[in-house]
Amino acid sequence: MHGEYKIPGGKLVAVDLEVRDGVLRDVRVAGDFFLEPDEAILLIDRALEGAPADADAAALAARIDAALPEGAVLFGLTSAGIGVAVRRALAEATDWTDYDWQYIHEAPQPPALHMALDQVLTEEVAAGRRPPTLRVWEWASPAVIIGSFQSLRNEVDLDAAARLGVDVVRRVSGGGAMFVEPGNTITYSLSVPDSLVQGLSFADSYAYLDDWVLGALGDMGIQAWYQPLNDIATEQGKIAGAAQKRLVGPGGGPGAVLHHVTMSYDIDVEKMLRVLRIGKEKMSDKGTRSAKKRVDPLRRQTGLPRETVIDRMVDSFRARYGLSAGEVSAEELGRAKELVEEKFGTGEWTARVP
Repeated sequence: MHGEYKIPGGKLVAVDLEVRDGVLRDVRVAGDFFLEPDEAILLIDRALEGAPADADAAALAARIDAALPEGAVLFGLTSAGIGVAVRRALAEATDWTDYDWQYIHEAPQPPALHMALDQVLTEEVAAGRRPPTLRVWEWASPAVIIGSFQSLRNEVDLDAAARLGVDVVRRVSGGGAMFVEPGNTITYSLSVPDSLVQGLSFADSYAYLDDWVLGALGDMGIQAWYQPLNDIATEQGKIAGAAQKRLVGPGGGPGAVLHHVTMSYDIDVEKMLRVLRIGKEKMSDKGTRSAKKRVDPLRRQTGLPRETVIDRMVDSFRARYGLSAGEVSAEELGRAKELVEEKFGTGEWTARVP
């Protein structure tokens, strides 16, 4: 069995192993990381030899930590990351490069239709009728998008939203509210088979699916990092938030993961504060005194037009994993429009948590 894991902010670790009589055998760890002393790599292999095949990543990491000599230096590598690579080998996880990725970037769409397209495209990936897909959104109108489990009245000033012409919709994933305006954010979705994140914890899957974005931002001179559970941040503040939804495949078979991200490009903070109800507890949790400090637009940090930022992000993804142009099919669009009528465009769904 073979498993790989790109450690967020670090290097690639690969593990080859067999399972005999319920334990790990012939374990070999490799990668482009740095490790001192040199013989520590053999100590890691020996620590994993004989480990129960059902041990979780934390238990495997504990075995490694106990075997390493005092003063050992792991650069671009962590014992936890090795544990994850082992679990991915055991789960027979796939890798980004195992797929023919498709890219969709179409004309602006109403907010409710974007919610529906996310669900439809991810269901199509789960059913095997669509390849893994990267979709960049364009917004037809300003909107507040609340998380699946948020209270509508606690998160949004509906009167202010109506006065300002801001649509309010609810997405299928959890997480917090987002304020978007056409041209002021960069929003994208990844619809991927769940085999891509096999062996990863829910929290680890966020960092794993965000790693390519960190590389793309780095190429534009922005040193960004993943901030658990679902933020991307720089020294100047948060620039993006992610959310996920797991969908089961047809007949309960292998499913797919929807991972979508909204990045701040040039947010109108004053308007955002008039529409969103940002409580004191949330502000305290973020360690800030002012909501204005909670978002830091990419426009100021890159000095680049929004379209250029998107192009460079997409080019970075293509260089890593390959990417071919695609589109939403007529059947997919038709089903998404039905979902707007049945679900995402209805008051029942939007106010399902009043």
